[in-house]
Parts: sequence; structure tokens; C-alpha cells
Amino acid sequence: MSSVPERGDVDEQYKWDLEALYPDDDAWEDAFEDAGALVDDLRAFEGRATDDADTLHETLQTYETVMRQVGNVATYARLRRDEDTADDHYQALTARAQSLHSEANSAASFIEPAIQDAGRETIDSFVADNPDLETYEHYFDDVLRTKPHTRSAEVENLLADLGEVLGSTGDVYDMLTNADMEFPAVDDPDGEPRRITLNNFTTLQEHPDREFRHEVYETFYDEWANYRNAVATAYRNSVKTDVKLACARNYDTAREAALDGPNVPVEVYDTLVETVNDELDVLARHAELKRRHVGGDELRMWDLYVPMVDGESPDVEYDRAREYVTEAVAPLGEAYQNRLAEGLESRWVDVYETENKQSGAYSGGTYDSQPYILMNYQDDVASMFTLAHELGHSMHSELTSDEQPYIYSGYEIFVAEVASTVNETLLTHHLLDVVEDERLRRHVLNQYLERFRSTLFRQTMFAEFEHRTHELEESGEALTPDRLDDRYRDLKATYYPDAAVDDRIAREWMRIPHFYRAFYVYQYATGISAAVALAGEILEEGEPAARRYRKFLSSGSRKYPLELLDDAGVDMTASGPVEAAIDTYDEFLGEFESLM
Repeated sequence: MSSVPERGDVDEQYKWDLEALYPDDDAWEDAFEDAGALVDDLRAFEGRATDDADTLHETLQTYETVMRQVGNVATYARLRRDEDTADDHYQALTARAQSLHSEANSAASFIEPAIQDAGRETIDSFVADNPDLETYEHYFDDVLRTKPHTRSAEVENLLADLGEVLGSTGDVYDMLTNADMEFPAVDDPDGEPRRITLNNFTTLQEHPDREFRHEVYETFYDEWANYRNAVATAYRNSVKTDVKLACARNYDTAREAALDGPNVPVEVYDTLVETVNDELDVLARHAELKRRHVGGDELRMWDLYVPMVDGESPDVEYDRAREYVTEAVAPLGEAYQNRLAEGLESRWVDVYETENKQSGAYSGGTYDSQPYILMNYQDDVASMFTLAHELGHSMHSELTSDEQPYIYSGYEIFVAEVASTVNETLLTHHLLDVVEDERLRRHVLNQYLERFRSTLFRQTMFAEFEHRTHELEESGEALTPDRLDDRYRDLKATYYPDAAVDDRIAREWMRIPHFYRAFYVYQYATGISAAVALAGEILEEGEPAARRYRKFLSSGSRKYPLELLDDAGVDMTASGPVEAAIDTYDEFLGEFESLM
């Protein structure tokens, strides 16, 4: 009955090239063993890391070597597991890699307390004594500013040892939803059974037949009801973990702890929520356009994803989407465009949905590897935009790895979502410029509006939900399934006051995996706000703005996120970028309304 192919049926050119990371599992086993030995080497520096400048430098160099190797090992195992989440062998490799990662973090847990105990004056003198330490000046600043929230070496070691266990609720949720849950099939208007999956649910909700959407919607959320207590327990324990860890590190709230990592004030979060709530009338305008399109007396929850165009999305096969995306990034410069095209030819992307494959999409990889993009491509406009999105992340990683040492090779989600959304914005402008097919143009415009709705408004709603659930836990109230449903339903009614909010949509929180990485989703909303501003500058100014943007991409974590964005030309401490993004959304709504 399933139309989802087996992995062996997919041509190699549409699978990512994990052999570029390790040629086979035997090579991975050798690397795993080597990484374990390196962890022991790192432990040898405990108690003497800050004896002098040279020892500190050697400690940091050893730390980088360990984490690079462990990162390679862990990434290979996870990517193999995600090819087939029901594969016991790669589940086991992933578990071993996670244990090794926790062991490495535990072994390294003495470093930051040692730097903090040494203090600013001593560290500055070490930098003066050993110029090689100058590279680490921003790292030292970041470590020293968090001294009030760093515990003793013994406690830090314990917390690091517990890292694998503390993150286990997300692993349980992933296995439940990707490997164990199976949704029923629903007959489409032609009488053909359509199996519902996590990957295709949203696509099925875009189907033009309203009764079919209704049946898919009810079938999908009724299945979630069967797992209600298990998912609520997983999420409750995830929230408890966030709260207890924040308390252990002397933070007042879990939200403050999460935002302090990238050094983002909680006021940025509050400004986003307040600004979006002040502009919900624009979202209501979009909802009313949808109601008019579907022709109902009121908008129902199974109408939220339906395109405001007649018929399903035009087919956009993967190879054509590659061409569109590559053409769209031309304003970012020839070198950027060529690098992206070469990546697509080098099998960065695992393209199609297959049996038991990890749902959704992401960009991964390591400092030493090529990027790896997981897709579940559906031959539609939405998948094309997702490809552009993930390539934005991958190019961010590539340019950072080119220019930065390992210590700054990562970057915070706060800036990562800017890179992905700039690509989406450029793709929209390009398609509206070059595509003559009126049906495709309408779908592109509709897709961009949907991206605004789901990224700016929906993710902000998710951010409110996370804030409320963590506040309940912090105040001692139990996060029962009913309470979680009630809080989510209330938010849905606030964001869609003129729509029919039913009991099934109250379970939507259950299908959001990002909630297991607390206070993550708000950065999608801040990201699209910053991205719209930067893309506008690139299209208007040309190369000077593109050069600033490429510098931003190549900076990694060399500065704090707000500083990096300020250098690129966007002040995210103010409401201006969010208001401007909503104004752009409103303008596109007006353009689409004129077409209707």
C-alpha cells in the first residue's frame, strides 16, 4: 500500500555521500577507538591547564583535536541512523557515539572552570606571553562572562557525565514518532489509499479537496491521541530537565539560561512576542483570504495549509529545483554560486523520502567534512524552498570553515536561520522575475506568504507555548496532557480568532520535535526578520551588501550573534526588523489579494 520507496531503490546520485566521511563501518570503528584514546589524552591536563601560557595553549589544542574526532564519529553514526531509524545496527552506533560525546564533554569539563578561576588578568598575561592564544580571545571573553553560572569542576564533570541521560527524552520522542508510530491510510478523491506520514501530512493538508483534507486531519490527530500520555510525559520531563539545569547553574529561569548561551537578552524574545501580537491583524488578513479561497463560512484548522491557488502545487522535480536555487543565489557573488553548485554535484543532499527515514529536513556535517543535507523531497514548490533553506545553512558552514579556526567553526541558531531565510527570499524574487507560467508564479507567491505565516507567526506562537509551559513547571504546576492541550488551544485561538479552533488542533504541540530543544524556535522568527532586511539590501545595493553578508557568513562564532548581525546592518535588539518583515508580508498579501 505504501508509495514510499525502499532506500535501495533510490539512485546513488540522490543519496548523500557518507563514504566521504568514513569509507565503511570498519573505518568508523577505528576512528571511534582513536577518539577514545584522545579523550584520555585530554584528561591528562586536568589540574594544570592554567599553569602557564604554553600549557593552556596545549590544552586547548588537544581539546579541539578530541572534539573534531568525536564530532566526525558522532555525525557519521547519526546520519546512518537517519537513513533508516528502525535499523538496530546504526541505532547502536549512534548510542555509542553519544556516549563517547558525553565522555569527551566530561573530560573537557575542567577547562572552563580553570579559565574562570585564573581570571581575566592572568588570561590576558598568558595571551601576551604566547601570541598563539590571541586566536582564543573571544572564546576567553565568552567563558569569563559566564563565570556566575559555572559550577565547580566536580559538578561540571557530573553534569557533563549526565548529558546523554538528560537529553534522552528527545531521543525517546524521535524513536516513538519516526520508528514506532504508523499512521493509517486515507482514500483520496480518486479512491486511491494515501498513507499518512510525518513527512507528507502537511502536503496532504494542501490538497484542494476539502473533505479529503478534513479526513486526513482527523485521522492524523486521532492517531496522536493514542500516544497522548507518552508524549506528554516525554515533554514534561524535557521541561523539567531544562528547569533543573537552569537552577543548577544559578539562572532564575530556563529561558534566561537558554538565551544566555548565545548572549541574547530575554528582552529580544519579549520584543518579538509583543511585536507579533500587536500585528496579528495582518495574520487575520491572510486567514480571511484563505477562508474566501476555500469558500467556507469559517476557516477550519484543516484549511490552514491549503494554497490560495487552484489545484495542487505544480510539479517541481528535484533537478529543476537545483537549477532554480543555483540561479537565485547569483546576487551573492560568483564564488558563492559556484560553491553551492559544486556541492549539489558532490552529493551533499539525501533527497527522497524512504521507508523509516528521519522525517523533516536539516543540514549537518562537521568541520572536517562536506555538508550533509537530509531532505524528504516531494516534487513541489514547498520542497524547493526547503532545499534553498538547507543550502543556506550548508553554505554558512562552508564559508565559516574556510575562514575560521575550529573554536569558532560553529554558529548560533540565532544567526543560522538568517542564512537559510536569505536564500528563500532570493529564491522568491528570482522566481517572480523569471517564471512566466502564471500558475507557478501564483504558487511561488503563495509559498512565500506561507513561509512568512509559518516562520514569523507560527514560530512566535510556539515560542509563547514554550515560555508558558516552562513558567508552569517553574511555578510548581504539573504539565498534564489536559493542561498542555489547554495552553496550546488558547494560543491557537489568540492567533486565529476568526477561525474554528477544535479539540484536535489542541494536540498539535505533540508533533513539534523542536520543543525538545527548548527556546529554539523563536530564532526562526527573528531570523526571517533579519533575513528580509539583508536580502533587500543585497538586491538594492548589489556587491557592497553582498560582501558584508559573505563576511557575516564567514565569521562563524567569532563574535556574539547580535554583534554579527549589527555588523551586517541589522539591529535585532529593536522591534524595527520584525515590524519591517510584517510590513513586507502585508505588501505581498495585498499583491496576492489583487490577483484573487
